[in-house]
Amino acid sequence: MKLLKTLILASAFGALPLLPALSTAHAQAFPTKPVSLIIPFPPGGPTDAMARTLAAEIKDTLGQPVIVENRAGAGGNIGAEYVARAPADGHTLLFGTSGPLAINSSLYRKINYDPTTSFAPVIQIGYLPNILVVNPSVPAKDVRELIAYAKANPGKLSYASSGNGASSHLAGVLFNGIAGTDLQHVPYKGTGPALNDLLGGQVSMSFTDVLTALPYVKAGKLRALGIATAQRSQALPELPTLAEQGVTGYDVSVFFGIVAPAGTPPATVAKLNKAFADALATPKVRQLFASQGLEPATDGSPQQLGRFIVSETAKWKDVVKKSGAQLD
Repeated sequence: MKLLKTLILASAFGALPLLPALSTAHAQAFPTKPVSLIIPFPPGGPTDAMARTLAAEIKDTLGQPVIVENRAGAGGNIGAEYVARAPADGHTLLFGTSGPLAINSSLYRKINYDPTTSFAPVIQIGYLPNILVVNPSVPAKDVRELIAYAKANPGKLSYASSGNGASSHLAGVLFNGIAGTDLQHVPYKGTGPALNDLLGGQVSMSFTDVLTALPYVKAGKLRALGIATAQRSQALPELPTLAEQGVTGYDVSVFFGIVAPAGTPPATVAKLNKAFADALATPKVRQLFASQGLEPATDGSPQQLGRFIVSETAKWKDVVKKSGAQLD
């Protein structure tokens, strides 16, 4: 009641410019209750593990518990939509990936949020490079040899993916478009079955993430031909990128970013950004994420993540169209 009387008197005396100050003060008090970090995938995967690591690190900084909640389904769309519709006060966040934050808006026939306008970017956590690996029976020791063999034997080479519309599928579409090859796509229901058939020689290759491929590359069960991102991977620093081997402009990875609902106060976003940035800078988290193949973001600002989401959404829109993939 006292606040209401104050606002009425302020209005009468032309002092309403005080309202932004009141809003800022409210944002600076954030958080006033536990923060929910929504994972749009089932428990147990790399996204879930990273989110839980960071949630444990930032709770003391924020002064409130950070509760990790899995809301899986529709390739990440269910969890993303839940956050997009949440109150814009910073207490509900999305730990998103390339799917819900870039690819899905083109891949799904119906999606009830827009990755470029429905969220306030907080911070990019980093990215997991894709790597081009082949079964040792494929007669190619590098990417140039692979392209030459593929062109001399059109339709003979196949690549496995974890499913239609997955980044491992679209990576092959992008490769065919740039390299002028005719690699045949073979979709599987998940990374595990795709990897099993690749190891068994039923398919020729895969554009999978470095974390999945690394043990098999080191054991000699798969041959790594190139890193699919613009920069080399710290997990395999001696392996050149596809771009270095003539596939100009090729850059495919799974990125991880934290976003809040659109309209979240800038002061709240800034407080969240600092909390996550400080956590990412600790030696324990840096070493853990590096051991999992995660590459750090070059710029941890909210603005950088916002620009990146826009550019990735535009890039994958064209690739999805060429792939012909469409999901309900």
